[in-house]
Amino acid sequence: MSKFINFLYEFMSVFFDGFKSIFLGIFNGFVQMFNIPKYIGVIGDYTRVFGIKEWILAAIAIVIMIVILGLIILLGYFIVRKYIRFRKKIVEQDELLNEIAVLNNKVADLVNEKEQILAMKVSQMGLKPDESAEIMSTSSEGSEEGANEETVSDGVRFTKLSNIDLMLKDYKLQNYNNTFTLQELVSLFRNFAASKLHLYYTEEMIRLFISSLACTKLVILQGISGTGKTSLAYAWGKFIKNDAIIASVQPSWRDRTELFGYFNEFTKKFNETEILKKMYEAGYNDDVYVAVLDEMNIARVEYYFAEMLSILEMPSRDEWIVELVPSSWPDDPKHLVDGKLKIPGNMWYIGTINNDDSTFAVTDKVYDRAMPIDINDKGQVFEPIDTDAMNINSSYLEGLYARAKELHPLSEEMSKKVEEMDDYVIKHFRIAFGNRIVKQMGDFVSAYVECGGEEVDGVDYFIARKILRKFEQLNLAYIRDEIDGFVKFLDQEFGKEHFGECKEYLLRLKKMV
Repeated sequence: MSKFINFLYEFMSVFFDGFKSIFLGIFNGFVQMFNIPKYIGVIGDYTRVFGIKEWILAAIAIVIMIVILGLIILLGYFIVRKYIRFRKKIVEQDELLNEIAVLNNKVADLVNEKEQILAMKVSQMGLKPDESAEIMSTSSEGSEEGANEETVSDGVRFTKLSNIDLMLKDYKLQNYNNTFTLQELVSLFRNFAASKLHLYYTEEMIRLFISSLACTKLVILQGISGTGKTSLAYAWGKFIKNDAIIASVQPSWRDRTELFGYFNEFTKKFNETEILKKMYEAGYNDDVYVAVLDEMNIARVEYYFAEMLSILEMPSRDEWIVELVPSSWPDDPKHLVDGKLKIPGNMWYIGTINNDDSTFAVTDKVYDRAMPIDINDKGQVFEPIDTDAMNINSSYLEGLYARAKELHPLSEEMSKKVEEMDDYVIKHFRIAFGNRIVKQMGDFVSAYVECGGEEVDGVDYFIARKILRKFEQLNLAYIRDEIDGFVKFLDQEFGKEHFGECKEYLLRLKKMV
């Protein structure tokens, strides 16, 4: 046994002696590097044999050595400081995660406490928690619902939607026998807004608005505050005799429940929003419906509207389905199939945006699927023709858009110029149009022409708002020199008298650098 112990000692000594030599070598190396007496001794040995030239070179060598030592010390300092900061950041993150965990636990405790209090109140009233539907049902379902003799049973979880079923159970689709053209619609709406509501808009603004409805279900009205963005959507609802449902977006909006509502597990009721109610009602008829998301970018649009953006992108309206609840109940509303609701095709969504420091930037995902309209100027007062509101069939309006596309497709000459512009933008700015934007352009421009506009002006406005807007994401200092060349290209392709919107936008970008 003693022989093995001796073997083990000698064997392990080889390893640990090497380990010791490493640290001793490093330590001795630093001692040698900073051995000042040795440096002085070397200098003293050569004092008698050095001339002036050698002393100059020696001085240079000494300075270089001092600089190298200083750099080594500085490098070590930065490495240590970076490590300390890294460790501090990790510690702070751990502390933050712990704090979040503590807050989550407190929230859970508060929710449990709230549910216990509600259960106690319900018990005091002689009810069981799952029988408390009457407590949560509101008396403000609307005067028309109150006037209806039939009411939904207490066990129904979709109170508002079920009441719509009762109200409209004998409803038949109305044909309003509309005969107007898109150009006449522009004039009618403009005169109605001015004569009945004292809201004044230019003919061009109304033309852009009507044309935008042709290319997408989401229209964004953006600009400075007080120029009539919300008023335009409000006036449109009044004009079509179907008031727009206006939802004021809140900073706390984070997900789809803000639009559709959510199922309350405690009350066994679905908290329906007014937008959901309007959607359900729209599924019964052929009227035009409008939902307004006022100040939509005060919260992140891609959070609460993400699902709607994806649904409205589906090519077939049969696929416009949203799941409200995972399963169906026997007394669910009749248009709710397996907990899923079909998004109505006769409803448009209009968002208003104020561009200031209190709001979030709208992402490409949203802009690519919407049609933005800039409203930065107030309309001038004019003497309108007295015009009444009118009912409009959604199918008739969409029929006008389809007819406009047949009558005014993008001309071959314009299509060729747009393709050349696409190639130019790809080459100089690394931005492409994309199939979605090309389709939207065709729908928008055809409706714009049918509304009384010129094709080149429609293309100009569309490209300025849908394509050139992407330039803001680029390095403006980098593209500054390319802007003048692009303006020159537009002059050559479309003429100096055209494409004013694009040129104005490009020059404004150039000034931002």
